[in-house]
Amino acid sequence: MKLTGISDEAGAPLERQIAATKELGWDSIEARFVEIPGFEKGSVHEIPEEAFDQFATGLEEAGIGVSGVGSTIGNWAHSIEDPFDITEGEIERCIARMKRLGSKIVRVMSYAILKDEDGEVAADQKADERFTRMVEIKKRFDEAGIIPVHENCMNYGGMGPGYAMELQAAVPGLKWVFDTGNPVFNRDRNKPEPFPMQDAWEMWETLREHTVHVHIKDGIWN
Repeated sequence: MKLTGISDEAGAPLERQIAATKELGWDSIEARFVEIPGFEKGSVHEIPEEAFDQFATGLEEAGIGVSGVGSTIGNWAHSIEDPFDITEGEIERCIARMKRLGSKIVRVMSYAILKDEDGEVAADQKADERFTRMVEIKKRFDEAGIIPVHENCMNYGGMGPGYAMELQAAVPGLKWVFDTGNPVFNRDRNKPEPFPMQDAWEMWETLREHTVHVHIKDGIWN
């Protein structure tokens, strides 16, 4: 087992991420967002090339590796109704930068949950389109020698154990990153209304055999 962490949760500036990692005695991070002097905070695969070069060089000089990348691919800010070429561009940039960082695991998701005009979860979640895209996302990362791991978060695959297994069946060989705290604030859409919050242990038991990476956080629903 190797301990690492999503370093921007210690702070956006690169120097803060490096300092926190060293303070913990770890030798690698899970890279997600970063703020480089002179540039706006952004995803490590979307920031300008000059900013990324400073990011990569800074980690190298500090002796810190990148165990994985927490990408924005298919996350809660991306609709399944958006053109797929947006995702394709992210994949291309992400692969190129992960090769520079020597990273082999990338966090992805199955797009934001669709809402109806009343703000409720829509009956039609365009599942087939999600499955088609996830198969292609996995294929492209596989071909680059990178393992895409799907997170049980605010996306289609995180709507409940049944949704997760439906996605798993549609994307053979899909691996997961299990976040222990995410079930606390996500409703189980496989249960009857009013849709109780998910049971973290039930989700873990559902995804355990497909999980290769774990995010550990605690949480209480208020």
